[in-house]
Amino acid sequence: MRLFSEWQAMRRFQALPSERREIVFYAETKADWIYFAPIIHELTEVHAQTICYLTSDHDDSVLEGDHPRILPYCIGSGTICTILFRALRASVMVITLTDLDTYHLKRSAAYPVHYVYVFHSMVSSHMVFRPKAYDAYDTILCVGPHHMREIRQNETIHDLKQKRLITHGYGRLDAIIEDRRNRPAFRPSPGPDKKVLIAPSWGPDSITALCADELIAELLDAGHHVTFRPHPMSVKQQKPVLDRIRSRFAQNPRFALELDIRSSQSLHESDLMISDWSGAALEFALALERPVLFIDTPHKVNNKDYERLQCEPLEVLIRSEVGVVVSLDDVKQVPAHVATLCEQRELFLDKIRAARSHWIYNVGSSGTVGANAILDVLKSARDAPPRP
Repeated sequence: MRLFSEWQAMRRFQALPSERREIVFYAETKADWIYFAPIIHELTEVHAQTICYLTSDHDDSVLEGDHPRILPYCIGSGTICTILFRALRASVMVITLTDLDTYHLKRSAAYPVHYVYVFHSMVSSHMVFRPKAYDAYDTILCVGPHHMREIRQNETIHDLKQKRLITHGYGRLDAIIEDRRNRPAFRPSPGPDKKVLIAPSWGPDSITALCADELIAELLDAGHHVTFRPHPMSVKQQKPVLDRIRSRFAQNPRFALELDIRSSQSLHESDLMISDWSGAALEFALALERPVLFIDTPHKVNNKDYERLQCEPLEVLIRSEVGVVVSLDDVKQVPAHVATLCEQRELFLDKIRAARSHWIYNVGSSGTVGANAILDVLKSARDAPPRP
């Protein structure tokens, strides 16, 4: 049944007049919306541009929307999605998915589509991600100077054609900052009991896999309120671990399991975040100006040659600027570190603000920059001579 509905969605998309499918966004999951939203808002509301939104997630809330300039289509993640990518006819495709052209999702064989990559994390591009993660893109909307340097170094080392790099910023950061401004001023929890948000990365070396149970238990025993917010990939691939955590702690009134990262409520309410190598740690620190306690799990390395670029990853460099690092062997000492960090929160303000200013482009206006970059590509496509 789903295959048929996905086929129908593809046919409806392909039947659109070419001028209504010039700009196409693709979302692998419903969570991708939070990275696209500022750019789409700028395109549709400021420039009155119609965009198509292809999603592989049948639960994507965009499918339920009725915005006249956002045309959503659910194409699943299987055969229909693969076919549509190969047959795509559009001027611009905007994606937050890495490794285009490496696995089943390929560049269009039917049309000279211009592919624009939007980062879904502020972390560096060369350690956490695979060696060819960005090679197939034409334009990359860079979060900060670290991305510019890493991508250019990678192009030089591997003799790649230079991409169009845009000094963009990070829409998710802008959205959290804006949300913060529209809320009552944050008031730290009084007394020793704090609201702690645990937001790990995913994989075999993450907090979720290595120490989540012990960490949650230690914090609850110390009287803290704990929200555990696993990475979306952990929800998919580490279900037994999450089932165990739910079974063990769900009855505790001071524990909450949060599976929808589109919500930012827990971010705004928490005194402190505990993380490992997750990009969520940088979102929390740089947007809300509160410190992070990092559990020093093994580095998340998906590119064994990342050191060839001679660029220290941002997620390594910035830890001491936005928080403290605790050894994986010292989980029992975490409650004491939580207390100290919360007491010293004001001491981190200047360092966090300086880090944000140095490492992130266009804070507060990335949506405008991203939309303008896409419209520039669209103009070039319109001005190009027709294909023979």
